[in-house]
Amino acid sequence: MSNRFKPKFNIKKGDTVVVIAGDDKNRTTPKKVLEVFPETGKILVEGVNIITKHTKPSARETKGGIVKKEAPINISNVMLWDAKAGAPAKVKRTRNNGKLVRISKKSGEAI
Repeated sequence: MSNRFKPKFNIKKGDTVVVIAGDDKNRTTPKKVLEVFPETGKILVEGVNIITKHTKPSARETKGGIVKKEAPINISNVMLWDAKAGAPAKVKRTRNNGKLVRISKKSGEAI
């Protein structure tokens, strides 16, 4: 990503999203966002893009072995889940009393 402009994403940590592209594509099951990486344009979603990592024993981690963990996916591969409509929805941002509010285009409710 360019350093000239700060990217603006509609997805934040703790939001519920659905994966719309990739191996874990499922538009009906919402998942929770664990972390957002705005500098790379990626997010960490619970139970999506599972990788196996081989770890060696160390002073901190006495047991080594194979660990399964989530890897980041591109933010363009997910869509925000609208709980009221029960479906994924696009988001628009509007100002409400000087505060920026995310509004679902499907139901019109604030997220």
